[in-house]
Amino acid sequence: MNGKKILFVSSELVPYLPENEVSLMSYEAPRMVNSNGGQIRIFMPRFGNINERRHQLHEVIRLSGMNLVINDMDMPLIIKVASIPRERIQVYFIDNEEYFKRKATFADEEGNLFGDNDERAIFFAKGVVETVKKLNWSPDIIHVHGWMASLLPLYLKQYYADEPLFADSKIVTSVYGKGFEGELDVEIQKKITFDGVAQDKIAALAQPNYNNLLKVAVDFSDAVILAAEDIPEDLQQYITNLQKPVLPYVSLQEFEDAYADFYNTEVLK
Repeated sequence: MNGKKILFVSSELVPYLPENEVSLMSYEAPRMVNSNGGQIRIFMPRFGNINERRHQLHEVIRLSGMNLVINDMDMPLIIKVASIPRERIQVYFIDNEEYFKRKATFADEEGNLFGDNDERAIFFAKGVVETVKKLNWSPDIIHVHGWMASLLPLYLKQYYADEPLFADSKIVTSVYGKGFEGELDVEIQKKITFDGVAQDKIAALAQPNYNNLLKVAVDFSDAVILAAEDIPEDLQQYITNLQKPVLPYVSLQEFEDAYADFYNTEVLK
């Protein structure tokens, strides 16, 4: 991985959110690349249940200040940054008062999904791309973890298709077994087509459940990693039928060599 630039975009990341299969691998994969001489950037949402004081988040004024248009509404983009001390890894946080102030990640205390999760995912995808553009940092690989990051491949390949910074970037999506119950807002297709994305590109989102959201993600990815043993059967079959490189599930204890080899021989070939 020496000298390769990898952008990690994740819904969740330890130590900022509780440990689960997404947040743990979203930490371990960048750590592995970093320790093997690669250059990394990590992005995640600045959820309201992240303790800013404890983790020493601070706003990056030069990167903040633009508005992103989400479903015909101007939404201010705020960028914060923090460091994971023992690894000397910097993390960028995508923030917006309307979308990320509440003291929870994806659902309320009763377990009901937030009604604007679709808009939060769109905002997150656009916010990451716009910030990387400001950093003028052209990644070799963009590795996506977690369902709230899963619109990034679509937006990169469609909305930002003519952006030269990402012309040679390869997109990898890690697919996890645990997603969410129920569906996102029924208007999600309308909100994405507002951005000029053709409806036939997101036909699966007529029913915006976890499996269909990930189908759209892998459709616009260059390679796929099965990051859990318990991938839903429908989604597993869909991925099997893709004519793309797929890395089968590898345990956390054995992933380092497998991921590095997959990056080098299948993604960057």
